[in-house]
Amino acid sequence: MIQYSLHCSKGHQYDAWFKNAAAFDEQQARGIVTCAVCGDAGIEKALMAPAVARTDNEKVSLSSAQPDAVQLRALLRAYRQKVISEADYVGDKFAEEARKIHFEEVEARGIYGEATRDDVIALAEDGVDFMPLPDLPEEHN
Repeated sequence: MIQYSLHCSKGHQYDAWFKNAAAFDEQQARGIVTCAVCGDAGIEKALMAPAVARTDNEKVSLSSAQPDAVQLRALLRAYRQKVISEADYVGDKFAEEARKIHFEEVEARGIYGEATRDDVIALAEDGVDFMPLPDLPEEHN
């Protein structure tokens, strides 16, 4: 997995995870990488500072533009809401439907649902691109 700091043409910044660099490039070419805040498809990778391991094995971020917890929760909430409002809920058939889309057995579309740990591992091994929806603290109250 690789994490990219992204920004849209309207100036919103957020982080997103991808299976690898090629997955980002392929998804961006298909137009499915959109801003988590406003939905804009004009997304570019931001310059990123690497995490550097210190001698005491702690990581030090060289970036000072990290979002605070409130901003991060808001971005995750917006991303989750966007997926839920624009994708089809497929329940426990997620792995099956994701494979059908990946192998072009059905028309490509956004989906979300549930998958077991074994399903997730098998999807990754099959090269199927997917991303878990963020789990927000307020969902457990």
